[in-house]
Amino acid sequence: MLDLGTSFLASVARDPRALAIVDGDVRLTYAAWFRQISALIEGFDELELERGDHLVTVLQNRVEAATIHWACQFAGVIVTPVNWRVTADELDYLLADAEAKALIYEPVSAQAVAGSKEAHVRPRIAIGIAETLDIAFDSLIAAEAEPATPRAGPEAWSVMLYTSGTTARPKGVPRRHRAERAAAVAHVAQNLYAQGERTLGVMPLYHTMGVRSLIAMSLVGGCFICLPRFSPERALELIERERVTNLYLVPTLYHDLIHHPRFAASDVSSVRKLGFAGAPMTDGLLKALDAAFQPDLFVNHYGSSEIYTFTIDQNAPRKPGSAGRAGINQLVRVVKVGAATPDEVAPAGEEGEVIALLAGDESFDGYWRRPKADAAAIRAGWYFTGDTGYVDGDGDLFVTGRVDDMIITGGENVSPVEIESRLSLHPAVSEVAVVGLADERWGKIVAAFVKRTAPIEPEQLDRFCRASGLADFKRPRRYVFVDAIPKSPVGKLLRRKLVAGEYEPETGASSQQGTAA
Repeated sequence: MLDLGTSFLASVARDPRALAIVDGDVRLTYAAWFRQISALIEGFDELELERGDHLVTVLQNRVEAATIHWACQFAGVIVTPVNWRVTADELDYLLADAEAKALIYEPVSAQAVAGSKEAHVRPRIAIGIAETLDIAFDSLIAAEAEPATPRAGPEAWSVMLYTSGTTARPKGVPRRHRAERAAAVAHVAQNLYAQGERTLGVMPLYHTMGVRSLIAMSLVGGCFICLPRFSPERALELIERERVTNLYLVPTLYHDLIHHPRFAASDVSSVRKLGFAGAPMTDGLLKALDAAFQPDLFVNHYGSSEIYTFTIDQNAPRKPGSAGRAGINQLVRVVKVGAATPDEVAPAGEEGEVIALLAGDESFDGYWRRPKADAAAIRAGWYFTGDTGYVDGDGDLFVTGRVDDMIITGGENVSPVEIESRLSLHPAVSEVAVVGLADERWGKIVAAFVKRTAPIEPEQLDRFCRASGLADFKRPRRYVFVDAIPKSPVGKLLRRKLVAGEYEPETGASSQQGTAA
C-alpha cells in the first residue's frame, strides 16, 4: 500500500493540469497545488515540525485546510483537525490530549484560541487575520520550494480524528497512511467514482466523511469544491456553477437542501451519484431524494471514524433502511446485546450489537492514550460498535440505533429508528426524533419529537402509525412539536438533549400527549 504522499505524487503525475480544488475565486490544478503544498512543507521545517508531531487545526473547509492536510502527509506530521466551533475549554483539553506541537486557526475560531491557555504555550499560525503577533500562514507558503518528496511510509500515522464526544470526553482516533488510503480506494470503488469527478467539499475535514472525500478525489483526478459552512442556497449555487457530479452528505444536509425554496429552480442535473452516512435516513427523505435527483447510484454507507466502512448498500431506495452488506475491506456480524465475545451471533431477525473485524484494511489500531476505551470496544480482534441492528433473511444489515438509545418499555425493546422512518412518511412531518422518556408504570414511554410543515394533531399521527402496521407497543405515547431538533455540528441527532429537555418547543405550541390503546 502506498503512503499518502506518494499517492498524491501519482495524482500529480497522472493529471497535472486537471482542476484539483476550488475555493471561491481560488482554482488550482494538481501541478499548481503541489507547488503550494511543497512550499508549506518547507514552512513546517522552519517551525521544526517533525515526523510524528501532532498539528492541531481549527478550520472550516477552505483551500488552506486541504493544503495543510496534504502537506502533513508528505512531512509525516499527524494532522489533527478539530471542530471550528470548539470552545476555549474544549480546545485546552484537545491540545493537551493530542500533545500538540503547534496550532493553526482562522477568524471563526480566533476567540476560542485567544481564551485557551494551552494555545498560548505553543506556536500559533493564523489564516486570514491581518493584525496578529502569531505566524501568518501566507508567510509559510510565500517562497518557491523544491518539489516535495514523501517522508512517511504506509505504517506512519496520517491523521487523528476525535470522536464527537456526545456522552463523554472526545477520544482521539489515530489512523495510519495505509488505512486512510485503503478507505479512500474503497470509497472510490463502492461509489463507482469515475475519472474527473467533482464533489461538494462540505463535510468538515475534522470528520471522516470530509477526509474521505478529499482523498478520494485525488485518486480519480477529481475536484474538491470547498464549502466552508453549509448553506443550502450556497450549496445549490456551487452544484450548478461547478457542475458537481456527486454528493456525499449526512441526511440532515440533504433534508435542508431539497426543502430549500430555491431547490426546484436549481439545475442539479450534473449530480448523478448520491451517498449518505453518519446517521440513518428516514424512508420519507429517501423517497424525496430519489425523486428529486433521480440518481444513477444512491449509496447508503455505514461506517465510523474507527473503521471507515462497515457495510454498503449501492441501491438504498430498493430496500429503505437497509445498510446493505459488508464493504470490500470488511467482515461484520450482529451479536447478542451484551455479548462478551464475537462468537455470540444473533440469529437473523434478532436485534443485537453490530461488530466489525479489526483485521480489515481500513481499521484503526486503537484509541489515543485510552486503554480502558480499547478494552471496552475491542474484543478478540473485533470492534464492538455500540450500534444496534439486525440481519434480515436476505443477509442485509439494518442499523436500528445505539445500544444506549434502545427504548425498553414494558419489558419490550423498541428501536427509535423504525418509528422515525414510519412517521417521516406523513406529509405534515418535516423531521422527527424518537426517544424514551421515564415513566413510573412502563419504565419508559416512547415519545416522538416532531417538526411539522402543516397543522397536525397527536391523534392523527397516532392513527397514521396504526395504519402503517407499527406494533402497538412501539407507537409513541407522547408527541412534542418543536421548532428544531438538536443535532451535532455534522448533523447527528442528539437524543440525549431531548431526554434532558434541551430543545426548542414549537413557537406558540405546548407538548401534547398522544393516546394509547
